[in-house]
Amino acid sequence: MWEAIASNQRRSRILIVLMGVLLILVGALIGLTVDPQWGGAAGSLVALAVWLVLWLTAVYGGDSILLSTAGAMPIQKEDAPRLWNVVEEMTIAGGLPLMPAIYLIESDALNAFAVGRKPTVAAVAVTSGLLKRLTRDELQGVIAHELSHIRNLDVRFMTLASVMVGAIAILADGFLRSLRFTGGRRSSRGSGSGQAQLIIFLLAIVVAILAPICAQILYFACSRRREFLADASAARLTRYPDGLASALEKIACGGAPTEPFSRALAPLFIVNPLQSGLAAGLFATHPPTQMRIEILRAMGGRAGYLDYESAYKKVCGEKEACLGARTLGEGDSVQARTATAEPEPQQEAIGRARDVAGLLGRLGQFLEIPCACGMIIKVPPEFKQSEVVCPRCGTTHEVPSAKPIEAQAAGAAREQTYQRKQAGAWESFRCACGQTVQLSPLFAGSHVVCPACKSTIMIAGAKPEMVVK
Repeated sequence: MWEAIASNQRRSRILIVLMGVLLILVGALIGLTVDPQWGGAAGSLVALAVWLVLWLTAVYGGDSILLSTAGAMPIQKEDAPRLWNVVEEMTIAGGLPLMPAIYLIESDALNAFAVGRKPTVAAVAVTSGLLKRLTRDELQGVIAHELSHIRNLDVRFMTLASVMVGAIAILADGFLRSLRFTGGRRSSRGSGSGQAQLIIFLLAIVVAILAPICAQILYFACSRRREFLADASAARLTRYPDGLASALEKIACGGAPTEPFSRALAPLFIVNPLQSGLAAGLFATHPPTQMRIEILRAMGGRAGYLDYESAYKKVCGEKEACLGARTLGEGDSVQARTATAEPEPQQEAIGRARDVAGLLGRLGQFLEIPCACGMIIKVPPEFKQSEVVCPRCGTTHEVPSAKPIEAQAAGAAREQTYQRKQAGAWESFRCACGQTVQLSPLFAGSHVVCPACKSTIMIAGAKPEMVVK
């Protein structure tokens, strides 16, 4: 498999070099339209400067920007144990040196993506719709696919390539916009043939129009091949290709997202939300989803790289190897495992929906108050009253809040106390400042610190020997 990854990386380097040449060409031609003598060199330097600024931004803040753009929120093990365990399993199976950070996107759309400049600094984000709808085997297939992108260094290439495309687009768009204000007039200093200047000027316009298109085509062509490689890796890591195939079917049938994702973010998803499932043109970032499903289904109860290659050729009719001759020469054919036994499907689906709803409520800082009638009352953070009425049975409940401790010494006035009402379950209460504080089922400390006002809140009934700071 490493040969396939190395081959993909060699192609990536060639594409990056081609994009770099295109970037310098655009900068040089634009510069020559301004100054025929020194404009070429100056334009090239400006192009490189634009690329460097974008690259530094992408490397040192790109992950955060993309996650923020998607509205992703970090979660811990106690927030979503099933998702956390699946990511942990696939991290070990994939041989990654460090488990990536896990994020949740509040969206009914079914999708996921990974970011990270290297395997030790990476993150995977899934939508709440995906977490709600997928079984464990399906979720495992999606996570294995995304972690394969991290392991294969795809996310690093995609970041660099997108920066190249962005730099070319900025230069070309800036030049074309400037023509509106200059009326197409350019200096002819340094003398030289006016006809030659006109040719350079017209050539610059043509290149400014075509360069971003060419850069996008190069970017998308390599992106499509990486999806096949990640699918093959996911089938091998999970030893259950039908899991990923079933997940792709649900994602493809999930409909359009309730809110649009940005064009910069869309190519990173396991299925591009802005691309038709049947798209297979030059501007498609992913292979057709149906084709990917057919390849995985055609593996016939096998899960090795050789099995994926055979299925790939059967479905696509390609003669060229998808994974590399050395990988296939190793004869890696593996028997697929059986599906994971799960509880009754309807009850399992109800449980997943309930867990995701609870997770979103906690991330949204809602207070959850259990009523004797079975109703879980969710109190929004904007609710400021001290009591709330159950909408089902009409019972009045006190909004759980921390109580201030009378000052006994200097500095003790900011301390509060809260009497925990249940153990082994999520519990939430309100700090005196109005901030919602969440206690996880695993909490066993003596106090917490309010994330808003930094007050110390003593937790009555917790084990005093364990402290959570």
